[in-house]
Amino acid sequence: MTWIALATYAGPQGNAPALVLDQQLYDLCALHQAGLEPVPLAYREGGVEAIVKDGKNGQRWLEAVAAQAQALVQERKVGPVEEGSRKLQAPYVPQHMFCAASNYAKHANEMGTVLAAKSESKPYMFLKLSNTVTGPGGTVLMPPETTKLDWEIELAAVIGKRCRRVSAEEALDCVAYYTILNDVTARDLNLRSDYPFKHDWFQGKCHDTFAPFGPWLVPASQIPDPQSVHMRLDVNGESMQDDSAATMIWTVREQIAYLSTIVTLEPGDVIATGTPTGVGMGRGVFLKDGDRMLASINGIGELANQVRAQAV
Repeated sequence: MTWIALATYAGPQGNAPALVLDQQLYDLCALHQAGLEPVPLAYREGGVEAIVKDGKNGQRWLEAVAAQAQALVQERKVGPVEEGSRKLQAPYVPQHMFCAASNYAKHANEMGTVLAAKSESKPYMFLKLSNTVTGPGGTVLMPPETTKLDWEIELAAVIGKRCRRVSAEEALDCVAYYTILNDVTARDLNLRSDYPFKHDWFQGKCHDTFAPFGPWLVPASQIPDPQSVHMRLDVNGESMQDDSAATMIWTVREQIAYLSTIVTLEPGDVIATGTPTGVGMGRGVFLKDGDRMLASINGIGELANQVRAQAV
C-alpha cells in the first residue's frame, strides 16, 4: 500500500491542499493537471477541510488515488512543492476537539491523581476550542500569566462518519484519519482557589495556540490498530515522553463509544486520546521562551513547535 497523507501548505495564492508521498508534498491542483483523476472541484477549491468534511467519501477517495499519484510522481509528470514554498499549516481547523484527561495510569500517578478502578469509572473528557489550533512550525505563545507551561503529546483521531451511540466494537469504523495533537497546558492556571471548583480546564488549556495540530492527516487504513502506535516528545532535543498507546486506560474505541452517548460526532471532529507519562509537571520542569518541542508518532510523522513569551 502506498503511504499517503493529506496536508495544507501556504501556497502563492493562500493555503493549498497537498498529498504527501514519501514525506514530500505534491500540490493537489498540480496533480490534477498532471492527470490525477478524479479530483472533485470541491476538494480543489475547499482543500483539506472539504475532504475531511466529506467524511468516509473523502477517505476512500484518498486511498483510491494513492497509487495513481505515486505513478505520476515516478513518471516525473509532477514535481514536489519546492522546499522554500512548502510551509506547512495545520491540516484544517477543527471546530470540536474532545480531549481525554488522565488516560494513562503512569501519567495520573505523576500528576498525583487518584483514579477509581476502570470498572467503576468512565472516560473524563474536556474541550479545546478552535482558537487553540496552530500548525507545524507554528509558535506557541506563552501567556504572561503562567510560569508553568507544559507539553502533552496525544494521538488524535479524526471522525469520518456521523455517529451516535456507536458500540466500542464498531467505533473505529467511524475514524477517517489520525494525526498528532500537543495539548499544551498552563498548569498554574489549571487550578483555582477562589471558587469551590478545584480545576479550571478552560483557563489552563484554551489560550490561543495551545493545540499544535498536524503535521498532516494519515488515513485510518494505514494505522489499523491505533493502540500499537508509539509516541515521543522531545524538548530542545531531550526526550521527555516516550510511550505506547497500548498503555491507555480507555482505548480509542472506548472513548469514541463514550462520547457518542453524549453528542453526535460529525466528520471533522477530533478526539485527542490522552497523554502518557513524562510531562513537565511530573518533572518540575516547564517550558520557557525559545524552547522547541518535537512531537512524533510512528506511522504519522513529526510536529515541531517553538515557544515564545507573549507580551502583555
